[in-house]
Amino acid sequence: MINYDELMAREFPVIAHSYTIKDTILYALGLGLGTDPLNPAHLRVTYERAEGFGALPAMVNVIGYPGFWAIQPDTGLTWQKILHGEQSLTLHAPLPAEGTLVSQTKITGIIDKGEGKGALIYSERAMTDQATGTLIATVSSTSFARGDGGFGGPSGPVKSVQPMPEGEPEVSYDFRTPEGAALIYRLSGDFNPLHADPAVAAQAGFKRPILHGLCTLGVASWSITQALAAGDFAALKHLELRFTSPVYPGETVRTEMWRDGAEVRFRARVVERDVVVLNNGLARLG
Repeated sequence: MINYDELMAREFPVIAHSYTIKDTILYALGLGLGTDPLNPAHLRVTYERAEGFGALPAMVNVIGYPGFWAIQPDTGLTWQKILHGEQSLTLHAPLPAEGTLVSQTKITGIIDKGEGKGALIYSERAMTDQATGTLIATVSSTSFARGDGGFGGPSGPVKSVQPMPEGEPEVSYDFRTPEGAALIYRLSGDFNPLHADPAVAAQAGFKRPILHGLCTLGVASWSITQALAAGDFAALKHLELRFTSPVYPGETVRTEMWRDGAEVRFRARVVERDVVVLNNGLARLG
């Protein structure tokens, strides 16, 4: 069972995560970029000599990650029943194409939804450039601990959900994920066998390995900048969303967008199954 005070005070190690241009390119390839090798937009994130080469902002999701800490016995969590519910990222400065970022993770809130209803765990990770001390990014996550409600913790405040506009989207952008996307994306740090092993996927109730949710997030972030920022991937300054359904590698992700100045409301659906996989999305461009 969750001990609220102990979990809120949990200390995470400071992580110095060094990465190279090779890692930056590997992350982009894991999203499925590079499948159009003559496209200058693809080359800007997959070929180090391309004009304007740089790191995709969503790559901050895989830098300085403290690992699946919920599996540790002292957390009191039923780790087998934890789902990744929400994710957000904010870029305070451009992400260098290579370097070392120092990250610090902390738990910012735990919500008790009640016995049999689970708990929400809010966490935040700040990343600074080791060489300059510049704050580069803040990444926040919401985990849904389905088996851990009823521990006597606070029932709020619960993070509000971004509203979605009514009517048809103003802009849509389709991106077909490669069949082998999950096998490449996992090399950026998430080695959960659910994304590679057909037997493990079957045990979890899926017909085959699924794509990482953060990979789908990366696809959506790319799609937004291609559709609304003239292909300038560095224009993305903030992104937040809810995960609502998994994607199978090889499926087409359609990102649907409504723009209001620098803000973009969005969702994403799998075209082949007409299933919304990301929802309540908000992006800010700058």
